[in-house]
Amino acid sequence: MSWLVTGGAGYIGAHVVRAFRAQGIDTVVVDDLSSGRRTFVPEGSIFVHGSILDGALLEDTMQAHGVRGVVHLAGFKYAGVSMQRPLHTYEQNVTGTARLLGAMAASGVERIVFSSSAAVYGTPDVDLVTEDTPKRPESPYGESKLIGEWLLADQARATGLAHTSLRYFNVVGSGTDEVFDPSPHNLFPLVFDALLEGRTPRINGDDYPTPDGTCVRDYIHVADLADAHVAAARRLDAGEPIEAVYNLGSGDGVSVGEIMREVAEVTGTDFTPEVGPRRAGDPARIVASGELASRDLDWRMRHSLREMVASAWSARRAASAE
Repeated sequence: MSWLVTGGAGYIGAHVVRAFRAQGIDTVVVDDLSSGRRTFVPEGSIFVHGSILDGALLEDTMQAHGVRGVVHLAGFKYAGVSMQRPLHTYEQNVTGTARLLGAMAASGVERIVFSSSAAVYGTPDVDLVTEDTPKRPESPYGESKLIGEWLLADQARATGLAHTSLRYFNVVGSGTDEVFDPSPHNLFPLVFDALLEGRTPRINGDDYPTPDGTCVRDYIHVADLADAHVAAARRLDAGEPIEAVYNLGSGDGVSVGEIMREVAEVTGTDFTPEVGPRRAGDPARIVASGELASRDLDWRMRHSLREMVASAWSARRAASAE
């Protein structure tokens, strides 16, 4: 018996696979490698190259490998790009999730942990986001993640599906030098790429109403995030009570300016970031409470900011040396 991890060849998915394996739980990965990398999947994990839009492939995979639960991370994850590619975003994130749920029902698989996002909240008007904060997504990506949560809830009412959705905030760091964040849109990769290419990193705005004028965000380590998925899966396996959604947040925030200073120290590169104009719609602060996840999923911040930056830099440098 095993757990299926869709998108298990991606940055987050590969860490989730490793977390399951560290707990002695077998995994099967389905990934179309549109953004994931085959080399991210650890040896010993079964890998199936394919799309979650292929319902027959999903059914065959579940039945062939005795899948008892699914962690669903596959999808199109770029909020900004989703504004230009709304139909693609909905096909991958909404149709794909519906196909997956259909394949699960056909294969008798009754447990799922869903990768949701802080993007469901849009621009919250509170200092601390909780699971009850109003959902006002501002991109097709955020909308698609909220619809994914609705699909799970509707299927649960219809069939008794056991489920939970984990809303991520800013995921950074690395649990192994074998896996790094290759995203062309995330802060850490953008800063590291600039430094490796001899450019000065650039930030967006330094005149926000925050202690140092830069945006405050909720940064969490990818290895902590991965452990939360295993805890959620174990809770579903045991039939224990579980919330429909959990925020995976720190309860505290870190400014972009603090990140830049930490990067300078970790990399040994003395720089002052270039400052561009604010990006439209960027709120000054987004920080989430992880209280519910702490209660049920043993969620806590096990890594300091220094460890987040240092582990991400180590993995990025390892990748550039290959």
